[in-house]
Amino acid sequence: MAVVCLTTNAFSQTHSTSGTAYKMKLNAGIVTRKLTETKAFYTTLLGFGVTFENEFYLLLHTPNHEAEISFLLPEHESQQALFKKPFQGQGMYLTIEVEEIDKLYLELKQKGVEIKIAIRDESWGDRHFAIQDPNGIGIDIVKYTPQQTK
Repeated sequence: MAVVCLTTNAFSQTHSTSGTAYKMKLNAGIVTRKLTETKAFYTTLLGFGVTFENEFYLLLHTPNHEAEISFLLPEHESQQALFKKPFQGQGMYLTIEVEEIDKLYLELKQKGVEIKIAIRDESWGDRHFAIQDPNGIGIDIVKYTPQQTK
């Protein structure tokens, strides 16, 4: 299962076998035939922006430019075999952290987005709901709340 959190920031790796610290930034990529639908979903419904696109590749960024996600057309001649097979619609989810969770929940419902998991509060303090993108990827939209120390 691939797990991607779209709240990534650059960081330094402190535990390395070589003793070297590496600055890293994560960009998840999904191979899909649905570039047009995917672009519309993320830009129209979630406010993502387009960082770059061409006929076979789409790179989107979160509204605050803190994270990016890319989508690649399968079987494109420019790609090596490792990146040619399309995502099969299961075994992956994204987490998007937001501050105004209730406002976004209502906005998405008003736009007719199918809510896969209704908004709820978890015992560990998170408030979240889930939707699904055109590729079948579940998107957990969450507001993290630090647990209170007793």
